[in-house]
Amino acid sequence: MAKGKVGKTVGSLGDYLKEQRVSARLSLRQLADQAGVSNPYLSQIERGLRKPSAEVLQQIAKALRISAEQLYIRAGILSPDDGVGGSVELAIISDTGLTERQKQSLLDVYASFLALNAADGSPEAAAAQEDAPTNTETDSDAVANEG
Repeated sequence: MAKGKVGKTVGSLGDYLKEQRVSARLSLRQLADQAGVSNPYLSQIERGLRKPSAEVLQQIAKALRISAEQLYIRAGILSPDDGVGGSVELAIISDTGLTERQKQSLLDVYASFLALNAADGSPEAAAAQEDAPTNTETDSDAVANEG
């Protein structure tokens, strides 16, 4: 008996991966080799029969030279609705004016800011810290401009 599709999210992931592979002019076998996965396994992912791990998605993203986070969202591993910052991450990922390297750098910086704010205390304290102007920069700029 044939397996059904794992889910709509994985199916759309497979369609997206196939679209990216075709646009990169790679055969299934070439992409499998570059990503370090088996040809049948990659084929099953593209057809929506398998749900790959985050690590496999990262390898595929690297081989296709696309954002791993975009694949995580399509696979349902990362959701833009989960917690603080999902919409920011999604905006960075979908911005066509940035290279993949720039997107990754922005995502890394953003994640480090979130981690720093979380380490400093409650979400309310983090939000207040974000809204507050940085007085040291403002004051030093004003002094430099005065004279």
